[in-house]
Amino acid sequence: MKRSNIALAMTFSISALFLSACNDDNDSNQRDNQKDKSFVSETSYTYESEGLGDLSAASSIKVMNYKMPNVLGKTVETSALVFFPKIAKPKDGYRVVVWAHGTLGVADKCAPTNTPLNPNFKNYTAKNLLEQGYVIVAPDYEGLGGAGEHPYLHIPSEARSAQYAVKAAKEYYGQQLQGSWMSVGQSQGGQASLGIAEYANNDATYKGAVAGAPASSLDKIILEVAPEAIDTLPQSAAIDTYATLLSYAALTGVGITSYEPTFGYQGIFGSAKAKEIATLAKTECLGEIVEAYKQDIQSYVVDNPTAKVSEYPGIDVEAFKNDATIQKFLTDYSQPTTKKLNKPIYIIQGKYDTNVPYVITQALYDAMYSSGTKVELKTVDIVPSAANPVVNGSHTGAILAANESGELVQFIKQNMPAQ
Repeated sequence: MKRSNIALAMTFSISALFLSACNDDNDSNQRDNQKDKSFVSETSYTYESEGLGDLSAASSIKVMNYKMPNVLGKTVETSALVFFPKIAKPKDGYRVVVWAHGTLGVADKCAPTNTPLNPNFKNYTAKNLLEQGYVIVAPDYEGLGGAGEHPYLHIPSEARSAQYAVKAAKEYYGQQLQGSWMSVGQSQGGQASLGIAEYANNDATYKGAVAGAPASSLDKIILEVAPEAIDTLPQSAAIDTYATLLSYAALTGVGITSYEPTFGYQGIFGSAKAKEIATLAKTECLGEIVEAYKQDIQSYVVDNPTAKVSEYPGIDVEAFKNDATIQKFLTDYSQPTTKKLNKPIYIIQGKYDTNVPYVITQALYDAMYSSGTKVELKTVDIVPSAANPVVNGSHTGAILAANESGELVQFIKQNMPAQ
């Protein structure tokens, strides 16, 4: 009996040790799995009721918080808006469209999750996609939805912001999502959408990109195309265009400090006042920065009645050309790839766009096409008018026109049917 009892006791002891070891392994695996997860939480969106009131095709609008690697290689938390349609879920789950937003600013208060829905996005792209039955994931981007500066126009960061948002959505919503996804964006978001296509090129679940007026060749725009084009515009339009370009430059400078904290971005501006206004990019959104530059350019024109708008000392050309940090940003981080992509690309460009000139996008398209990428360029060539200043030809109007015609949604449906 004693031997039997001892043997039984030993059996229980060994079993207990084995189970304990298994539990330790499970705990370790759970910790590892948790560490690898991107999803953090789903929280309420302050403006959900207002958004749902305008978007009759949406059943919910939530804020999804998730983790991603930042430009310094550290794991950070950011956020995205997630829109579910009212259309019943397909048997195999909803398809996802990532909306990459255009320039808003780099301050946290400018983030989509902190503001009401942009009217153009809400009334056109979001409305049309939700009506077809797509889920929309709209990232704030790194630094806008969380700690740190937003690396404005930094393609690897924009792409990771989207990829990890999709990863988090798949983790949390599970079988509600089928797995396939595409990207759509305008301006900064157009550039981001092309960047997403580059970085998701080997992702079988990624099906293609729409890019409206994608930012590219920033140095060529600032130093060559813009100065010549600005002086062909009516003075008020010239001032507005130059003020907008200078605001983009200020946001770029502040964005670079996200990974080069000591970068003296003010040095690329040409006057004391232009340098001072550039610092607004740290705390204000695009509209406020543009307005400050407009007022200073207007003062310059009044004080120098024979001067051209392009002669306003906004950019120090030599400093811009010779700054190694700026040049690295232009060549390594901000230019969409022209290497062959194996995903279909649809570029929409207004012929009379003064922010991203048509000739710049045409050159990008030509390079992508020559590399073998399946890319289409949709040109919107109707001149904007006072009665219809947005749709048909202006910077933001091109993607709206493609929405109105149904061509944007048709491209999405063709490459990723909603059902």
